[in-house]
Amino acid sequence: MSETFEDSEGWTRFDYGAPDALVLSGRKYGFEHADALPVICLPGLTRNAADFHELALHLSRDAARPRPVLAFDYRGRGLSQRDRDWRNYDMLTEASDVLAGAVAAGIGEAAFVGTSRGGMITMILSAMRPALITCAVLNDIGPQIEPRGLVRIRSSVERDRDYPGWDEAAAAIKAAGQNHFPAWDDAMWMRQARRIYCESGGKIVRYYDPALVKTLAAIDFDQPLPSMWPQFAGLARVPVLAIRGGNSDILSQETLEKMRQLHPRLESMTVPGEGHPPDLAGGNLPAKISAFIAALEARRAKARLKA
Repeated sequence: MSETFEDSEGWTRFDYGAPDALVLSGRKYGFEHADALPVICLPGLTRNAADFHELALHLSRDAARPRPVLAFDYRGRGLSQRDRDWRNYDMLTEASDVLAGAVAAGIGEAAFVGTSRGGMITMILSAMRPALITCAVLNDIGPQIEPRGLVRIRSSVERDRDYPGWDEAAAAIKAAGQNHFPAWDDAMWMRQARRIYCESGGKIVRYYDPALVKTLAAIDFDQPLPSMWPQFAGLARVPVLAIRGGNSDILSQETLEKMRQLHPRLESMTVPGEGHPPDLAGGNLPAKISAFIAALEARRAKARLKA
């Protein structure tokens, strides 16, 4: 069962029930454009649907081909309910939640945009429900994660806390990330802070369940990290656009090259001066992603005419 709530910022809130009855949420943009291929956006580990706001506005209002966009908050993030059992914050459960959300929204197939963890969930979905994915944009993620980047992320989540005000929150994430995003100004760091945190009880609090850190604490860095090359192979039948931050410590250039070798229809681009993950609202990325999806739609239309 799903429910929508009107909002003044170009999107409507979308609530639906997970398979275990947890109430999950997301953002719907441009669902009046039902004739166009929809886009499903999946965020990173501690992030939420707000990360895709500018991209979703661009895609849903593109003069050439406006299309529906559905951006998800995983369980325990954003507007979704928190799970009492932190062990359910795993990618298989989250993939099942995304499937339930797609069904509730009436989406049978879609282009996927996955940032970091969202890209990994996209790879999992390519095995669970291959017909759902028509093409994929993988934002700074591949089948192999660099250990040093994952160590940094774990340390960042472990150190994260609540703050007395927005200036303190923005200063904290700037101090942690400015080496990876040297060109970002204070306004950009504040925009990021307002996506990672929210106001509650007179404080600026994390917009995710702090119990997520427990999922990272169990990683044994003395052992090789598991890879997702078999899951990535599931995307071989669809076009893929791989985006890498020039300063990324999660997706290496070597992994990106191997992805190109293994995938016959993979396009790639590097965003100079940005780390993990590049901001999808920046530069020409919204236009590039829009053109990538539109090209697939055009090829599908041409194939139908020939049939």
